[in-house]
Amino acid sequence: MSRGGALRRLAAHEGRWLVSLVWWVARRRIGVAPGERALGYAAAQAAFVYGLAFVCVVETVGVSVLFAAEPAVHGVLLVLDVYTVLMVLGLQAAAVTRPHVLGAGVLWLRDGARRELRIPVGRIASVRYDLRFSRSEARAGDAAAEGTAAGVAEFAVGGQTSVTVELAEPVVVVGLLGRRVIVGTVRFHADDPRAAVRAVREAVREAMAGADDGPMAGRASVTPP
Repeated sequence: MSRGGALRRLAAHEGRWLVSLVWWVARRRIGVAPGERALGYAAAQAAFVYGLAFVCVVETVGVSVLFAAEPAVHGVLLVLDVYTVLMVLGLQAAAVTRPHVLGAGVLWLRDGARRELRIPVGRIASVRYDLRFSRSEARAGDAAAEGTAAGVAEFAVGGQTSVTVELAEPVVVVGLLGRRVIVGTVRFHADDPRAAVRAVREAVREAMAGADDGPMAGRASVTPP
């Protein structure tokens, strides 16, 4: 991807978490239609995010006192520190307001404001509760990008995933900067993983039952972040 394209994607990401702050304050969720089921995942990172935000606030106060006699430097650092605090809170806001969504025959996985993946439930081969620590996707992703193997996509929270979805055929996941990776397995975290697994299995059963009435539509697809 060109530098201009990467910058545009980063700018769009900034806009999404800023918007998420507004929705968070309003106690509303983005992209969850009536009748659809939201699968939250923000709880696992809440303590870390709030702790980090507190440290940033303390650092902001300390820097303000330290450079109180230098207005120009104080002003610049204050703006940067406040923006950092907002960015940390935006991480949590994006996770809270952009949950995973199960509805309308699609499992919509989201990683805060960074990326998202829509998988028609008819393309899910299996789903299971599978608590594990997140691993680096670089090796599997590189192999998959070359077309030699299907890798694993992880939508981890707090360094862990708790649900594993095996796909009937590989799909393409688009990263924050536009990197495309072919994956055959998707792992994500949910605050209530067992309930999420039951809900997805039920949706898959309904999709299979509906297949008797006509061909299942579509392949698993990605909506770029």
